[in-house]
Amino acid sequence: MNKNRIYVHTVRKDIRIKKRKLLKHNCYLLKRMKIAVIKYNAGNIYSVDHALRRLGIEASITSDKEELMSADKVIFPGVGEAGSTMNFLRKHQLDKVIKDLKQPVLGICLGMQLMCRFSEEGNAHCMGIFDTDVKMLRPTRHEDKVPHMGWNTLTHVRSSLFKGFTKDEFVYFVHSFYVPLNEFTAAQTDYILPYSSALHKDNFYATQFHPEKSGTAGERILKNFLEL
Repeated sequence: MNKNRIYVHTVRKDIRIKKRKLLKHNCYLLKRMKIAVIKYNAGNIYSVDHALRRLGIEASITSDKEELMSADKVIFPGVGEAGSTMNFLRKHQLDKVIKDLKQPVLGICLGMQLMCRFSEEGNAHCMGIFDTDVKMLRPTRHEDKVPHMGWNTLTHVRSSLFKGFTKDEFVYFVHSFYVPLNEFTAAQTDYILPYSSALHKDNFYATQFHPEKSGTAGERILKNFLEL
């Protein structure tokens, strides 16, 4: 083996070692993070918790204001009905807490919709973090089924949430209401019509789909959020 080959082999070995050390360091930092999942009358809180555990993260499921404010990252999940859920959030003043958060926040499904201005579901006045409304999916053809339930793709992605994401990957949806395309759209999906499957504004991120139910693609999105 000549000197050039020995040099190349040594450089490649050093790169592999550095990558392994960086990966271990990132995993160490993730495990030390304070991750809070907002506790309220939502249906998929523990699915999110299980998904985080698969990433080695022990999250705190809490509705305590101080704990939410001091967390490094906050996840706002949701499966339910917009009107009654907003009433619950207002009663417990969680709507104000969420709007005042300064760290990265991830809304999921109903969580994303409640971060918008208004929802046709229950004619609910929501938090207005994203200045756009939530509308009902209405079939236009016989084969259109509502709710939109199952796997679909994302296009026009423009957020660090989707680092390493490819157009051939699928994520899981269950919803009957949608957010139209708008200035905060960070990804879009086409079902009946093109709509926002993700939103981003400042420290607020949101997905209409369920990353916690979307296999390895969903795990990568959750990890990308935790690494923001």
